[in-house]
Amino acid sequence: MSIVIVGGNECMTRQYCELCSEYNCKAKIYPKMKAGLKNIGSPDLLVLFTSTVSHKMVKCALSEIKKGSTKIARSHSSSMAALRCILEEHAI
Repeated sequence: MSIVIVGGNECMTRQYCELCSEYNCKAKIYPKMKAGLKNIGSPDLLVLFTSTVSHKMVKCALSEIKKGSTKIARSHSSSMAALRCILEEHAI
């Protein structure tokens, strides 16, 4: 399963990747807006950490995903526990 994480804490990107790999998921993480969030593609799951991301970044991420079967999960908290709950709900 492919996952794109938008937002979150920049210092926790490695931990986000490791947690996703525990659930057999490949993750792309965008903690900051770089070049308009290119190369998002069409992931199976888009995770938006809304507390650490701007409205512009959310709009850009939603417009970049291909209109398909991408599920969108929003979480106000960008903690590991919040990501674990999202992964348990969608990845299993």
